Amino acid sequence: MNIVLVEPEIPQNTGNVARTCALTYSTLHLVRPLGFSLEDRYLKRAGLDYWEHVQVVVWNSFREIVEANPNGRFFLATTRAHTSYNQIRYEPDDFLVFGKETAGLPADILSMFPESHIRIPMRDLGRSLNLANSVAIILYEALRQMGYPGLR
Repeated sequence: MNIVLVEPEIPQNTGNVARTCALTYSTLHLVRPLGFSLEDRYLKRAGLDYWEHVQVVVWNSFREIVEANPNGRFFLATTRAHTSYNQIRYEPDDFLVFGKETAGLPADILSMFPESHIRIPMRDLGRSLNLANSVAIILYEALRQMGYPGLR
């Protein structure tokens, strides 16, 4: 699987997502600008000793990742979606796309894949689930559907 974080802002969240990617054989794609340095001590601490086990690819724009993967299936997580994440039939090379913590995905990215918006059902309290938790919830549903390939 491919996890895409568009303009992540909080190093601890990205570190936790990196750990999840390492433990699930998922590739982590980071789209600039990042709200921290990849050398950030909080980022490294959150990922602990998993960094050597995760493939991280850094992109200058979301469009760049889409152009590099013309046959890719992109699913965009947004609270504004009507489709629940568990209503999708995932495939091993799918891209699960998440926006920055304070604003989510911008309209120009959402408009690129209008039929591929997914959401996690939750109460409307004006805030969403933590980014790292959201990634884990959706990724593990995708992996469950595929029988947790390569995992024990």
